[in-house]
Amino acid sequence: MPTELAFGLTPRMASVLIGAALGVAFGILAQQTRFCLRRAIAGPLQERSAAAGTWSIALAVALVGTTAILVTWLVDLSDHRLLAGRLPIAAIVLGGLLFGIGMVLARGCASRLTVLAGTGNLRAVVVMIVFAVVAHATLKGVLAPIRTAAGSVGIDLGSYSSLAALPGGAVVWAGLAAIVLLAIALRSDAGRLELAGGALIGALAPLGWLATGWLLKDDFDPVPVESLALTSSGAETLFWWIASSAIGPTFGVGFLAGIVAGSGLSSALAGDWKAVGFTEEVSTGRYLAGGALMGFGGVLAGGCTVGAGLSGVPTLSIAAIVALLSIIAGGFLARELLAAKRKGGISLIDAASAGAVFIP
Repeated sequence: MPTELAFGLTPRMASVLIGAALGVAFGILAQQTRFCLRRAIAGPLQERSAAAGTWSIALAVALVGTTAILVTWLVDLSDHRLLAGRLPIAAIVLGGLLFGIGMVLARGCASRLTVLAGTGNLRAVVVMIVFAVVAHATLKGVLAPIRTAAGSVGIDLGSYSSLAALPGGAVVWAGLAAIVLLAIALRSDAGRLELAGGALIGALAPLGWLATGWLLKDDFDPVPVESLALTSSGAETLFWWIASSAIGPTFGVGFLAGIVAGSGLSSALAGDWKAVGFTEEVSTGRYLAGGALMGFGGVLAGGCTVGAGLSGVPTLSIAAIVALLSIIAGGFLARELLAAKRKGGISLIDAASAGAVFIP
């Protein structure tokens, strides 16, 4: 019989509620700060510095918080996939590049589009459905053989799957990274409220690890140790919607639902909730291609800007660091190709998907 917590909750039921609570907080804060890594890379030029500052301080806080719970042994992530001894380098780099390209095409990373879905943006809803379908197909469906083939090319890192294994240990490496990120944040154009909001978003990542890895730890009814993520959450939510009579909701299902609820509440209270559909400004094909690339790339890379970035990098995982750097590189590549297109060069979709769709 599953262990019962307070109010008759089992650890699995509690993980869904905790995921939802973290999602609501993320949705509110991300909606207010317009939190999105894509905006820092390929947003309007005058907004990039502020967006980079908000994202940097979030990652800095996540680094400090996650390192604190790991070095005090409150949470053990030694068996987590992010810290596996084998690095599937081809899948991570390819997936990261594709995700980065996709988030620029879709004009938002997966987390930003989930937030926008809660504010009435029907375009974001459609893109996120495509994202979830392709992610699930890559995990367990027709695209899984490609994932398996790409994952077969790897590097054996042994005990060096984390920066914590290097001289100086976790505290030194996390501290140095946090100092650099804080310097970027403080030198950016982000205002105090944006920085405060970004810091609070960053604090949610270690809270996720702490809740699932310590608070809900139960040998008789174990729950997966996880934190904020959108790729897995999207795939799990899709599967639960389709087969909810056979499977129960997960932390990820609660997290994604919470983001939509939180951003919707925040936008409604601010008077910003508004139904928005597709426009002629950017082609529908470009949005759908972006969602598909993010779904496929997010699974190959082992996470998105939030799962691999905000939650994964603070574990000092080499895999997560490579994934985030690849996503950033893909974003810059897409930005430059789009700029070339505007000047009469090649179509980015031509380059990404052999000319299946054209960008107007």
